[in-house]
Amino acid sequence: MEATAASAKRPGWPGVAGGVLAALGIGLSAWAAHGLDDPHARGNLQTAALYALVHGVALAALAPAALRALGRVALGALLAGVLLFSGSLAGNALAGWPTRPAPAGGMLMMLGWLLWAVHRARR
Repeated sequence: MEATAASAKRPGWPGVAGGVLAALGIGLSAWAAHGLDDPHARGNLQTAALYALVHGVALAALAPAALRALGRVALGALLAGVLLFSGSLAGNALAGWPTRPAPAGGMLMMLGWLLWAVHRARR
């Protein structure tokens, strides 16, 4: 009974963030397909949408399995990474922002996936 009460108190931020990211991915994809004429901007926005959608679904699906701190850190790295990566690409396509944060976001996503692998290997 205590395990159920503890899991009910655990914040569901990865799942919530995943759902929001997936929805944003769909919206960004639609905008890229119908709202942009510039091929470079369209490509950046489609890439941002793809990474947001894929990582959103991953966060939502993996959230219940993040039982230990390492799992939550891994999902936090995935979220931060996709926000930096997709955010900078979308910002570039829609507002001309620089894409300098994209490599850091990509590295954070890779780190998040590696941490997730360690988390699951240690269960």
